[in-house]
Amino acid sequence: MPDRTLSPPRTRYRKVGSMKIGIIGAGNIGGNLTRRLTALGHDVSVANSRGPHTLEALVKETGATAVTAAKAARDARIVVVTVPLKAVPDLPSGILDGAAENVAVIDTGNYYPQQRDGRIAAIEDGLTESRWTGQQLGHPVVKAFNGTYAQDILDNGLPQGSPGRQALPVAGDDPAAKQAVRELIDELGFDTVDAGGLDESWRQQPGTPVYGNRGDAETIRKALADASPERTAEWRA
Repeated sequence: MPDRTLSPPRTRYRKVGSMKIGIIGAGNIGGNLTRRLTALGHDVSVANSRGPHTLEALVKETGATAVTAAKAARDARIVVVTVPLKAVPDLPSGILDGAAENVAVIDTGNYYPQQRDGRIAAIEDGLTESRWTGQQLGHPVVKAFNGTYAQDILDNGLPQGSPGRQALPVAGDDPAAKQAVRELIDELGFDTVDAGGLDESWRQQPGTPVYGNRGDAETIRKALADASPERTAEWRA
C-alpha cells in the first residue's frame, strides 16, 4: 500500500494553518481531539447528543465552541463524526449542510454488534462500516482514528521524522479529502499510512492486526496487509 516518504527530523510539529473543524461526539476520542486541535490553534465547534449546556467544562478547558449537532459542521473544512455506529442514523438530517464545499468528513466509528450496536444487516452482509456510515450521512467519509486509543491523541504525538513515530491508517475514496485528513494527523504528531479506499477499510475494523496497534508506519503497513476480511466470532452479531 502506498505511503508518503517520512520527512527528515524537525524540531517542531508541522502546522497546516488554522481552519474551522466540527466535532460531532464529545466522548473520549471527540473530547481529546477537541483538546489537541484547539491547542494547535484551530477553530473547533463541538457537539454531543445531550446539548451544548453539558459541554461547559470542555469549553472552559479548551476554548472550543459548544453547539448543537445540527450546527457543528457549519463552515467546517473538516468534520469528525465520532458517535456510536447505532447513533449515526439518528443524527439530524442534513447535518453536513453549510459545511465548506470541499469538506472532509472523518469517521472514527467501529461496529460492535455484541457489545453496543446490535445487528446492522448491511454490515453483516459485507458493506464496510465506513461506507455504511457515509450512506447514512449522505457524504463520503475518510476512516481514521477508529483503532486509536484516545489517550494516545494527547500523549503520543511526536515531531515529523522522530524515530518510532506512531502511525495511523487512513482509508477513503476521495484523494483530496484523504490528504487533508493525513495532513491534520501529521500536525497532531502522527505518521499516516494510506490504507486504500473504503472498500478496503475492513482492514482497520475491530479484531484486525492494525486495530489498537501503536506501531510505526512500517508496522502499520504490515498489519494492514495481514488483515483478513472475515470477522471473528467476537465481532459478529
